[in-house]
Amino acid sequence: MRSSLSSHTNFTMTHFADHSQGLSHDAVNRLLRRDKLTGRILWEHVQGDIVLSPRGCLVFDDSVLNKEHSHAIELVRLQYSGNEHGLVKGIGMVNCLYVNPDTGQYWIVDYRIFNPEGDGKTKLDHVQEMLTLAIADKALSFTHVLFDSWYATKDMMLFVESMGRFYYCPLKSNRQVDDSAGVLSYRRVDALRWDAVEQERGKTIKIRGFPRDHKVKLFRVVVSTNRTDWIVTNDLAQDCMQGTQQACALRWKIEQFHRELKQVTGVEKCQCRKARIQRNHIACAVLVWVRLTAIARKAGTTIYAIKQGLLSDYLRRELRSPSVSMAFA
Repeated sequence: MRSSLSSHTNFTMTHFADHSQGLSHDAVNRLLRRDKLTGRILWEHVQGDIVLSPRGCLVFDDSVLNKEHSHAIELVRLQYSGNEHGLVKGIGMVNCLYVNPDTGQYWIVDYRIFNPEGDGKTKLDHVQEMLTLAIADKALSFTHVLFDSWYATKDMMLFVESMGRFYYCPLKSNRQVDDSAGVLSYRRVDALRWDAVEQERGKTIKIRGFPRDHKVKLFRVVVSTNRTDWIVTNDLAQDCMQGTQQACALRWKIEQFHRELKQVTGVEKCQCRKARIQRNHIACAVLVWVRLTAIARKAGTTIYAIKQGLLSDYLRRELRSPSVSMAFA
């Protein structure tokens, strides 16, 4: 963890051992093999920092920790990466963020490593498990659940409803829906017609495959000249496109988290082969993000500024040293 916190380029056990008094590479290796760091230790560290809101929301999404050049690392599998827009070798990580819409702050409260060969669980299984724990165990205050179109399955939507929460998620353009109350056949969502009122207030639809009388609200959101999103929610009282946009905008907080985690903590840099070491390295990286983010909030700055400040402090000390002063005399 200390290596992820202080290093900017090298996150290996060898580098950490070389810069730690009384520790060898083998000792660090044994430590990471022996310990078992999980999402529970994350919750122990983050729960005291969370500022709850009655309008809070949970955001779920997955990220691929790139291991493109690995050949024998356990947990690595070929999977789709949104950043690469294609298949890459990597370790899948399914994350759960708590977002306070009043302050715009966010905290990672749980995560899972995607390893279907090891535990037989799908990403949807992990999301349902984390959602259940967020309510029953963590007692988080939230009304909405946000996820992207990949998670917008019938089972996932109905599960969120069974937990007494609202969801907002985009549908893929080819999803079959009906807005005619059974008069017409199902059509692609991007083939629906919209009048001025529906454009502003949304329309009630049925998604193919859902129970007979199950209705949801659909909104057409024009993001740009070449992109339109179709946002669906079980909040039938929602009648404002702008309100829907504001709710969905919080989903991008998890993209910000993924970027910060990868750029600041070295979460992708571990090249150890054993699954337990990989899991512990990921856990340490997440804890580093939690710590740096807490410091950044208190300082009123960004996580990048805090991490860069560690290097800046070192450079200032070195430039003030007598040897450097004599060199420029």
